[in-house]
Amino acid sequence: MTFDNLGLNKPLLSALNDMGLTQPTTIQEKAFSVVMSGRDMIGIAQTGTGKTLAYLLPLLQNWRWSKQQNIEAQILILVPTRELVLQVAEQAEKLVKHMGLKVGGVFGGTNINHQVTMVREGLDILVATPGRLIDLVGKGEVRLKFVKKLVIDEVDEMLDMGFRFQLVRIFDNIPKRQNLMFSATLTEKVEELIETFFNAPIKIEAAPSGTPLSNIEQMAYYVPNYNTKVNLLKHWLGEKLPNTKGFILDSEAHTAQTEGIKVLVFVESKKIADKLFDDIEPEFPNQIGVVHSNKAQVKRFETVRLFKEGAYKVLIATDLIARGIDISEVTHVINIDTPEVAENYMHRIGRTGRADKKGQAITYITEGEKDFQLAIEVLMNYEIPILPLPSNLEISDVLADHELPVYKMKSPQIKLPKKDESNAAFHEKSAKRLKENRKIRRKEAMMLKYGKPQTKGAKVKKKK
Repeated sequence: MTFDNLGLNKPLLSALNDMGLTQPTTIQEKAFSVVMSGRDMIGIAQTGTGKTLAYLLPLLQNWRWSKQQNIEAQILILVPTRELVLQVAEQAEKLVKHMGLKVGGVFGGTNINHQVTMVREGLDILVATPGRLIDLVGKGEVRLKFVKKLVIDEVDEMLDMGFRFQLVRIFDNIPKRQNLMFSATLTEKVEELIETFFNAPIKIEAAPSGTPLSNIEQMAYYVPNYNTKVNLLKHWLGEKLPNTKGFILDSEAHTAQTEGIKVLVFVESKKIADKLFDDIEPEFPNQIGVVHSNKAQVKRFETVRLFKEGAYKVLIATDLIARGIDISEVTHVINIDTPEVAENYMHRIGRTGRADKKGQAITYITEGEKDFQLAIEVLMNYEIPILPLPSNLEISDVLADHELPVYKMKSPQIKLPKKDESNAAFHEKSAKRLKENRKIRRKEAMMLKYGKPQTKGAKVKKKK
């Protein structure tokens, strides 16, 4: 099937032609007729399956110009991160190139005044993070009553980030709408939201929830600790990755030996991301980047751009930031740690094997992470193959700081003696201190002192 078979209008077909797209993906084909019908819809699809176009194409095909003079956004798209706002807004701008519609994106962490100015000028499509949207609604700059189509993308991640309160407020402020929700996994939190706010939604799946993409080859290694993981990563980068011909990086010449190789390395925290970068970057200078939420926004965008263009062969990232990275040519995903949440594993490996290309997902598993491995395999209904470690790999017995056991010392409970109520802090005063708080007149004082009353120079009257 091609996009021509969907009956798209000429402006959209021209835009798709400019983007070099001719055939819809599975989720795009399944979602089109449902969205066009105006029914609420739940789309289950992994990252990299074309979810963005799956809702944009039918919404734009159904576009009707508003009769309001002051145009408010009729299509509202909610995403969890600022990177995704930029990504979705960019895709939408490409599609409306020949339609004359205005697209805008708003997100936190930047000056709100610039976004207020943009919103006041009028928008047809608004892409937003929930937090910043609520800020603009509170200021009276965005009126949600004009929204006709509400799209919530990556809803599972949005709920994990604690945006449920904002989502409920947004639902309550849009009286009549068509709800479209997309998620890689269908969790209990997501189902609760659907049951409360959706009206008999139609559920479509590109693949059952938890099913990995078929063009991603998965493998794993049992590794004793973090330092051995670093050695294994250096071994790959300096020599070769599994099933890849030639070298990726030459540690002596510091040059790329294999064209088209892009490695995305996932870590569990910002601290470990910085540590891993410091551990491997000296051997491969100017070829490795790192992104996480503590990095300045401009720095993050620049790092991702260099990775896309091939200047960086390796990009180290945390789960949250990587949600907004849209790079179709990632050839390998390496999990330095096994994610504790099984769904996060699906999001990670979904960064490779995109656009019908082959990819590899490699995971390092320590003894303490084997339970996480089991949860992932249960979710996927697939056993990840375990490969032996290279014979020349240096096995370290030194633990990193974050691997050291934390001993919680119990504070000793000292039994204090019970207070003896009989020996209270208050005691009887001595006799000399037993004085009444009574004013003594001078006449009485003189009598006590001299035994007779004394006068101040007054003549004593003689008795007659």
